[in-house]
Amino acid sequence: MRISINGSTSLLNSDIEVVIDHAAKAAADGLSGWWLAQAGLIDALTVMAVAAPVAPGIELGTAVVPTFPIHPTALAAKALTTQAVCGGRLALGIGVSHAPTVQEIWGQSFDKPIRHVLDYLAGLQGLLEEGRSDYSGEAFTTRFEGPRPTDDPPSVLLAAMGTQMLRIAGKRTDGTLLWMTGPKTIASHISPTIRQAAEEAGRPDPRIVCSLPIAVTDDEKGMREFVDIVLAKYGELPSYRAMLDREGVAGPGEAMVCGNEESVREQLAEITNAGATEFSAAEIGGSSEDYARTRALLIDVNDHS
Repeated sequence: MRISINGSTSLLNSDIEVVIDHAAKAAADGLSGWWLAQAGLIDALTVMAVAAPVAPGIELGTAVVPTFPIHPTALAAKALTTQAVCGGRLALGIGVSHAPTVQEIWGQSFDKPIRHVLDYLAGLQGLLEEGRSDYSGEAFTTRFEGPRPTDDPPSVLLAAMGTQMLRIAGKRTDGTLLWMTGPKTIASHISPTIRQAAEEAGRPDPRIVCSLPIAVTDDEKGMREFVDIVLAKYGELPSYRAMLDREGVAGPGEAMVCGNEESVREQLAEITNAGATEFSAAEIGGSSEDYARTRALLIDVNDHS
């Protein structure tokens, strides 16, 4: 299993240099990739383009860009430009976000998310792969043709956890990006659903990128209680709540990967055995020592995977 870093924790600091340094450190440590959410007023794809020269040799991915506020033509232009600047290292993770965000922040309807994502992919993938789309849909119409800055389209992944979204991800994209989804759920639900869909479509084995908070610490109880507080909203959003319920855990603190080195290695091995192809680590620590121990273990696991 590949080990990458979920750089979205760096967005807690609005200093763009801190975010870019976070990517550079992941590359210097020899990890497999660095993922960043499109959140707030920091643009993830712009960060990827700027970070590329100082974070050589690793995949740079968005986890994720929400689809509702950006038309497929605009996202295709941003993604292809970033892919060209990054030298072909971009993974474009997209997702529909959540009903409260779509309705309350963007003022849009969340009535048909499946129709939305099907129309979105139809337009987006045509532009990424061929530089043209002539698609008329219910949620999106995408009619455009133009030269691309690169003929090497980025890999596209879909944030999918429900059955219908997982089937779309397996049939139409390179895989799924998970959050708050543990090994029991990956083994019983995520992996079999998306892999069956990919097989039916004649596509390669899909990527399953598992992202969870992680901490190597001697204060496991305290860390889990802390994460339950700071990430409380992820225990309330319906799509994540459904995954936590499948896993049989009360909240984010119980879902996270946490404990001493031996325990964390065992938890990562369980995620691998469940069917995940990559672990995207959202590092959390109570001290600089915790962060150092966590990163050292992640480097070692990546080196021996």
